[in-house]
Amino acid sequence: MKLDKIVVRNENFAAWYTSVIQAAKLIDYSSIKGMMIFQPNGWAIWQNIVHELDRRLSTKGIKNVQLPLLIKQSEFSKEKEHVEGFAPELFLVTQQGDKKLEEPYVMRPTSEIAFCKYFKKNITSYNDLPIKYNQWCNVFRVEKNTRPFLRNVEFFWQEMHSAHVNQKDAMETTKELIEIYKDFTNYFLCIPTLMGEKTEGERFAGANNTYTIEALMQDGQALQCATSHYLGQNFSKIFDIKFQNKENQYEFIHQTSAGMSTRIIGAIIMVHADDKGLVLPVGVAPTQIALLSILLDREPKINQMIEYIYKLLHNKYRVSIDNSNNGLGFKIANQEVQGTPIIIVIGPKDVADNKAVLIRRDNGLKQIISISTIDKMIDEQLHQYQIAIYKKAEQRLNASIVEVNNFEEFNQVIKDKKIAKAAWGGNVEDEKLLKEQTGASPRCIVSIIVHPTTCFFTKKPAHHIVYFARAY
Repeated sequence: MKLDKIVVRNENFAAWYTSVIQAAKLIDYSSIKGMMIFQPNGWAIWQNIVHELDRRLSTKGIKNVQLPLLIKQSEFSKEKEHVEGFAPELFLVTQQGDKKLEEPYVMRPTSEIAFCKYFKKNITSYNDLPIKYNQWCNVFRVEKNTRPFLRNVEFFWQEMHSAHVNQKDAMETTKELIEIYKDFTNYFLCIPTLMGEKTEGERFAGANNTYTIEALMQDGQALQCATSHYLGQNFSKIFDIKFQNKENQYEFIHQTSAGMSTRIIGAIIMVHADDKGLVLPVGVAPTQIALLSILLDREPKINQMIEYIYKLLHNKYRVSIDNSNNGLGFKIANQEVQGTPIIIVIGPKDVADNKAVLIRRDNGLKQIISISTIDKMIDEQLHQYQIAIYKKAEQRLNASIVEVNNFEEFNQVIKDKKIAKAAWGGNVEDEKLLKEQTGASPRCIVSIIVHPTTCFFTKKPAHHIVYFARAY
C-alpha cells in the first residue's frame, strides 16, 4: 500500500493544498462540478467543528431551527440590494415532476428571506423579542472556478439570524457573534485572526455593518473565516415585519445574521499543514491519539499493552489502533498525513520496559514515556501541542503585517505577499481601482483615525486604519 504523494508547498502552493486534501482523504469529487463528497475524515472534522461551535452558540441563548431549502424567486426581487449581491449566483428550480412551475424556486444562497417570512408570521409584540435562531444547513451558489472547501457550488455552514426591538440590542448581538467566532477560531482551531469591520465595498449585500475575522494563509493570502452582520431595518421594511412596542405603537424589527462555513476547513489546512500532510488542532482531529504496534508477531503482550492504553484514554480522547502488518514507517506516515496530533508506538522492548515512544505531529519529536504516567503525559503534550501550533501561526501573522505610508510601499508589501496596514479614505470605486492595480482588497478596519491623516492611495483625508491583502 502506498500513500498519495504530497506536492512541496514552496514549489506549488495550490497543488500542495489539493494534494494534502487528497492524501488525507478529506473529500472526493462528484459528477457535478463544485459539489464535494465528504469522506469520513473530512466529515468528522466538520462534525467536530459543528459540535463545539454549536455548544458555544447555545450558551448565548441561540436555538437551532431548520428552514426549507427552496425560496420563491419573487421574494428575492423585493430586496434589490440583496438581488444585486446574489442574483448571479442563484440556482433555480423550474420544474416539479413533469410540470413546469408557474414561479421558479431559488435554492437558498443564504436564508435572510426565509427567516424574514418566518419572523413576519411569528412576531407581533415586543414580548416576542429578541429571537436568536441558528440553522446548520447546506447552501448553493454558482461558482465558475471552484476549489475544495474555499469555493464550492454547495457548501455547509451555520447561519444565525436574530430579531430585536432596537439597534442597540441588535448591534450587541452582532458584535457578540464575531467575538464568539474569534475566540473559537483562536483557541479551538489555533488560528490567529484579525478582527474588525468591513469597508463599504466588502460589506455583505443588504447589511448596514459587517464584522469579520481574517486569517493569514501560508502563501501570504488572507481568508475570511466568519462574518457577523447588522442588517438594520433593511429587510424588515421590505417584508413589513413589525412589532407592537410598550407604547402600543408599531415599529420595524432590527435584524442580524452571522455565519461560519466549511471554508474554515480550508483555513485549517492552509494555516497548519506541512509537506507531510495535515496538522490538525486537537479538537477537530478525527483521531487525536494513534496507537501503533511494531513487531507484533515477536511479542504477543504488545496487544495487551495497547488495549490497556486504549482503555485508559478512549473515554477522554478519540483513540485509534493500528495493528496491521504494514511497516512502522508507513503507519507513522499515514497518521502524519491525516494530522493525528499524537502517535504512540509500542514494540517488544517497550513492553519489557513498561514504556512507549510518543511522537508529536507538530514537531516530529520523539520521547520515551512511562506507561504508568501516560495519561498525565498525554494531557500535557496535547496542551503544549495546541500552544505550539497557535504560536507558529501567530508569529507568521505578526511578521507579515507592515505599516505603509504611500502607494509604492503598499505595492511592494503586497508583492511580498504580506499584509499592508494603512490609512484609508477611499470609497467603493477606489477599492475596485486599488484591487485592479495591486490585487489587494481591504480585509477589515483596524481603528478610526483621530488625528488628520492622508489616505495613502486617494490622497484624500483618511478616516480609518485598514488591513489590506490579497485574499481567497
